[in-house]
Amino acid sequence: MTPLEDLEMSQFSPTVLGMIADFFKVLSEVSRLQIVCSLKSGEKNVTQIIEITGLGQANVSKHLKLLTQAGIVTRTQQGVNVVYAIANPLVFPLCDLVCNSIAAQLQQQNQQLESLKVFQQSF
Repeated sequence: MTPLEDLEMSQFSPTVLGMIADFFKVLSEVSRLQIVCSLKSGEKNVTQIIEITGLGQANVSKHLKLLTQAGIVTRTQQGVNVVYAIANPLVFPLCDLVCNSIAAQLQQQNQQLESLKVFQQSF
């Protein structure tokens, strides 16, 4: 069996592509991204996550459950507290890639806008 790293995406089965899509679906919600970002500096309990994100308790709990089920976050009982941490550290380089791509797109759009302004001023 060939490791996934050696396959082109076009060779992935629909099942594998579905798993990839599900991973991105979990990360495609703003509140979940806020929670993931809050955990970048280390493990936190729900109260700490609420304080950092400003989200409500029920909302945070719902999203933490989805993040845990997706294997992005781990849940550990520490005495009376439950502590959450990033289970998949590749989330942060992935987010960096996306952010850099968006920044490049915005820079290109800004350059196009500046060109349009110069063109407009020539009239």
